[in-house]
Amino acid sequence: MSAGVFTVSARLRHTATVIFLHGLGDTGYGWSLAMKQIQSPHIKYICPTANVMPVSLNDGARMPAWYNIYKSGMQGSRFTIDEQGVKEAASRVHSMIKDEVDHGIASDRIVLGGFSQGGAIALYAGVTAEKQLAGITALSTYFPLDHNVFQIQKANAHTPIFQCHGDCDLVVPYQHAVESSELLKLFCTRYKFKTYKDLGHSSSDQVLRDVKSFIGEHIPPLNSNM
Repeated sequence: MSAGVFTVSARLRHTATVIFLHGLGDTGYGWSLAMKQIQSPHIKYICPTANVMPVSLNDGARMPAWYNIYKSGMQGSRFTIDEQGVKEAASRVHSMIKDEVDHGIASDRIVLGGFSQGGAIALYAGVTAEKQLAGITALSTYFPLDHNVFQIQKANAHTPIFQCHGDCDLVVPYQHAVESSELLKLFCTRYKFKTYKDLGHSSSDQVLRDVKSFIGEHIPPLNSNM
């Protein structure tokens, strides 16, 4: 089942784009509202909804998901996830990047972001993109395919990455996020990890302010927007 895309249009001349991916069981709608709260007038925000599929983690219930999760627990320190599903979701993101580039937005004026499962795809799609991006921001998440880390493209080895995680997250354990950040820091030279005290598996006003600051730093207005 194909899903919708929720867009927050630029209020002035569109010169940059944010693509932000929701978490498991959610849709792009709620995050489009969050992006509207922090929007800058020269940026378009694209919040796609994942396809609906059965999720083994939730006893086969059908819901929007970027990939299947096979088990409810942890295997060592890693989730058991559908590798092919991750790659297919990343390919969809790469197609969205191409669409923006085809419409005149330079790839280095595009930021990828996501929450939880969407953040995992933002990380994977970002570091495996063939063209340089402006940045990647990932909330309450992890890098989904650690053994594929060598697929990181040179184009994004120096792309700024901002990972946010609450130290009380019971869905994606904090240590799992730390392990992912330490792994990616070996290959990505501009990686920042920020811990939010007493935050569970959710966003917050402070997280959104920090995301807005990150976006503003890496896709600021062009002179023609001023």
